[in-house]
Amino acid sequence: MEVSGPERRAADPEPEPEPATEESDVVVLGGGAAGLSLAHRLTGTDALTVTVVEPPDGPLRPAERTWCYWDRGGGDLDEVVCASWPVLRVHGADGRAVTVDPAPFTYRMVRSTAFEGHVHALLDRSPGGRLLRATADSVDDVPGGAVVRCTLPTGRPLHLRARHVFDSRPPRGLPPARTQLLQHFRGWFVRTDTERFDPRVADLMDFRVPQPAHGLAFGYVLPLAPDRALVEYTEFSRTVLTTDAYEAALGHYCRDVLGLGALTVERTEQGVIPMTDARFPRRAGKAVFRIGTAGGATRPSTGYTFAAVQRQSRAVAAALREGRGALPAPHGRRALAMDAVLLRALDTGRIDGPDFFTGLFRRVPPRRLLRFLDGTTTPLEEWGIGLRTPMLPMLRTAVEVPFLPRRSRPPARNGENHR
Repeated sequence: MEVSGPERRAADPEPEPEPATEESDVVVLGGGAAGLSLAHRLTGTDALTVTVVEPPDGPLRPAERTWCYWDRGGGDLDEVVCASWPVLRVHGADGRAVTVDPAPFTYRMVRSTAFEGHVHALLDRSPGGRLLRATADSVDDVPGGAVVRCTLPTGRPLHLRARHVFDSRPPRGLPPARTQLLQHFRGWFVRTDTERFDPRVADLMDFRVPQPAHGLAFGYVLPLAPDRALVEYTEFSRTVLTTDAYEAALGHYCRDVLGLGALTVERTEQGVIPMTDARFPRRAGKAVFRIGTAGGATRPSTGYTFAAVQRQSRAVAAALREGRGALPAPHGRRALAMDAVLLRALDTGRIDGPDFFTGLFRRVPPRRLLRFLDGTTTPLEEWGIGLRTPMLPMLRTAVEVPFLPRRSRPPARNGENHR
């Protein structure tokens, strides 16, 4: 029997929970190389409370990556360095190898999981340190600092107030640039049936691979044992490849160039690094700073980031201890100006990329070259290096670059830098 009467009213929705508010002196957003490096430096600053916000487990958390850099050793990262190489080698397109010993520098590898575990342990032991798993939704200036609006894994909102916020999350798009290339790569962690590698020698660039119509390509080999290595195929070009194309290039390199024979691919990694003369803003607000690739730490001409991130992290920690609010630039103006010229010369094809980089290793003393690639050489040293490059194409490009317009490009599919 049907009962008449007023329609039953739908249940009122539950009110949204009021966000809790917590405070720290410093909030670091992102757990990549830049965020972890800054947290690592700040945990030794007892006067500051530090909250590191990392995404919860799920699709936003990247897979394990490797980060490489050269250093003299004896630093505070020694315990997370998983491999190092005292000898560097470059293979020219003509097949001739250039082998250099850059002592006291060594080329070093850090795995992201080891670095992450190390920094998390430091935060856990630090009275003012904290690791928060949450999604950072927005960051805004407020009187006296900034507020980060987060969502916890439970779905509840949380507001973090801080005097300083350092945002290391990858940029959603790249600023306008005169030249924009991509360094894109795929790597195999391989195990061979016999001993094929010299664990002392890192092959930074091996140009014995087929070169693309535009840009350049090279192999990259970091031995981890006589029968294990990270082997990569890398391109500097305008567009990325398909996974099948990377796999084919890696197969050719391992089989036909390196002659590795039977091997097992134990793990892969892949990424994209912007190589651009764009001007990356270092501030997103009065109290909000960008660090890492988003703040311009990636060296435009090489894609190296990790060493610049370490320098910047030390400088930021020192500035906060001394009560200064300035964020130092990751690279000097001279280095960026030279990179803009080199990127343009590569993009236009005025210089041959394999010959250019091989020539640097053949003609420049190795310690000076590594300091040049890190942006720590003097003007006189840079002048001497410039004389060892193709003079006429570089001079023509140097005259042209200041008059080129900066244009926006479609955003790249970003991967975290491992170099």
